Amino acid sequence: MSELEKRVRKKKLLDRVMKAEDTIKFFENGMDLGWSGFTPVGYPKKVPIALADYVEENNLQGKLRFNLFIGASVGAETEDRWASLDMIDRRWPYNTGKNIQKGINSGRIRFGSKHLSMFAQDLKYGFFTKDKGGKLDIGIIEASGITEDGGIILAGSVGTAPEIVDIADKLIIEVNTKMPSFEGMHDVLITDMPPHRKPYLITNVADRIGTTYIPCDHDKIVAIVESDLLDNGRELTEPDDLSNTIAGHIMDFFKNEVKVGRLPENLFPLQSGVGNIANAIVGGFVHGDFQNLNVYTEVLQDTMLDLFDSGKLDFASATSLSLSPKGFKRFFDKFDEYKERIVLRPQQISNNPEVIRRLGCIGMNTPVEFDIYAHANSENVLGTRMINGLGGSGDFERNAYLSIMHAPSCRPSKNDEFGITTVLPKVTHVDHTEHDIDILVTEQGLADLRGLAPKERAKEVIEKCAHPAYKDYLNDYLERATKKGIEKGMGHEPHLLDEVYKMQLNFIENGTMRFWEK
Repeated sequence: MSELEKRVRKKKLLDRVMKAEDTIKFFENGMDLGWSGFTPVGYPKKVPIALADYVEENNLQGKLRFNLFIGASVGAETEDRWASLDMIDRRWPYNTGKNIQKGINSGRIRFGSKHLSMFAQDLKYGFFTKDKGGKLDIGIIEASGITEDGGIILAGSVGTAPEIVDIADKLIIEVNTKMPSFEGMHDVLITDMPPHRKPYLITNVADRIGTTYIPCDHDKIVAIVESDLLDNGRELTEPDDLSNTIAGHIMDFFKNEVKVGRLPENLFPLQSGVGNIANAIVGGFVHGDFQNLNVYTEVLQDTMLDLFDSGKLDFASATSLSLSPKGFKRFFDKFDEYKERIVLRPQQISNNPEVIRRLGCIGMNTPVEFDIYAHANSENVLGTRMINGLGGSGDFERNAYLSIMHAPSCRPSKNDEFGITTVLPKVTHVDHTEHDIDILVTEQGLADLRGLAPKERAKEVIEKCAHPAYKDYLNDYLERATKKGIEKGMGHEPHLLDEVYKMQLNFIENGTMRFWEK
């Protein structure tokens, strides 16, 4: 018996096994497609690559285009290659890759960003495909097995796969036999539609409320394709001095919160976003004093394995194993051990405000920039150039017990080592409002904004977070804006409208935000 036959336990479905290139007949221009996957993990590979090869070999660039709905980013060898071949018309709600970002910012790809928990539910509500009765034409799902009843056992992520399976007219299942079966690791709940939705009864990170597979009408499965391609996971650099300094400020803050009684000794469940700073913060816990930690987050990066191995992390809930290739090797080497301490949930639940608030999660995420009043921008550089999308940061920042955002105080431009400040008078695009954020951190320090009025927040942010190259100007701006605002009876959150974006405009014209430097 082949490995595929072992993995597909509903034997009737073996009649639908075919090669990836044989599935091309199911696809037509303009179709709405749903893919599994979340931060290049658990996404289909064989079928998307076969479609890309078909377009390239037959010079069909721009003639076979699709609307893609995927929980988050997936591997560059799939969606980014599709973008290079002009195969994407619409894409929601997150992306990764130079080609797809170029397509979005050139106006060739229609892209929409959305809070990830809301994207999953809105997809099921049919909001994105209203002209087709809320359905998707085809769902392509990577699985590690199929149960006797036709249930789909997912691989290294869940994301929006349950919603896609539910609303797709047809399903193509890629059964990946290169990796072990993940059976037992998932907790899948198919949510009811309003007004019949029920509470998510999660009161502990390790609670389970669903099934270990996605229930599926197996008659919708038109093809099963065997896959032997591993996830093209994200490589992360080793934490540098700046990231470690930011992590140090956050560790000191937590120690004080425990000391004064606002946090227990093992803290509350931790959420950590994607990237090198997030990785460094988790690394800070590896070498820190906190024990019996729990994680309720959307992605688990490599340092989460370090935290498990240190004995300081008891349990982790997420929607994706966002590991590097080296991280996956470590994970598979100790698969049985890690598997017992991790649960993977749909992103509608991993990022759900109800659960985040109930558990008292601590949210920690990296923005592009923030301003002196604590509005933050996570996705649009200079207010207009889309990078990846909002992601799940807003789900946590709006609902966490503690909402923390961390970033370098400044970044180099081509002609100025301090050319781009993260701390601005006003951000050009707002993803997280001043009402959502409790703590801002850079390598310069940590600003605790809880209980502060706007002008008090501004003073704290400038004093604790701004780089010395920008601090004098920001203080001067705040002083002049406050004086003028109070004179005009508009002094609550004062701005100089003729100056508020002067730094950004100077950057566009001269390559640095320091317009006072000649």
